[in-house]
Amino acid sequence: MPVIFFFTGIFSWTFFEYIIHRFVGHQKKENNPATVEHHRHHREGSYFAPLWKKTLLAAIVVPVIALLVGLFFGLMNGLVFSIGLVGMYLVYEVFHKLLHILAPLTKYGRWARRHHFYHHFKSPAKNHGVTSPLWDIVFGTHAPVKEKLRVPQKMAMTWLRKHPEKFSRDFEIVGAKP
Repeated sequence: MPVIFFFTGIFSWTFFEYIIHRFVGHQKKENNPATVEHHRHHREGSYFAPLWKKTLLAAIVVPVIALLVGLFFGLMNGLVFSIGLVGMYLVYEVFHKLLHILAPLTKYGRWARRHHFYHHFKSPAKNHGVTSPLWDIVFGTHAPVKEKLRVPQKMAMTWLRKHPEKFSRDFEIVGAKP
């Protein structure tokens, strides 16, 4: 039985990722630390909130979730659910950063960068899921990327700036060089 809670925690992260990104990260007013950090990430593509801030937030939220799940399904299942949730959160954090700092190596890597950078450079109201498009599809915010994405020079990822010709079917750097 605990294995079900572990995988439910993993799957639940994809939903939390979508909800947090869409409804907290993209608030108009910068009235909470998560919104401030996310807006900065959109202004400075290579900026990521410091690990200590993310750890502090997780240290507050995860025990609450573990207790809530534990109240209904037993403390052991609540703990196992939280381990799955935190594990997938860590996968998300690493994956998101890799999208920005490393060139794509696989078809999925290419798709993920196009999907995510459409959100950054074309429409911040679309493609909130970083690891999966599932919740974007469910809630109608998925935008299949069919065109070449125009990336402002000042926001271009290092891997794209170094080899623009290698990625020219997917991305075009635009604007004056800084």
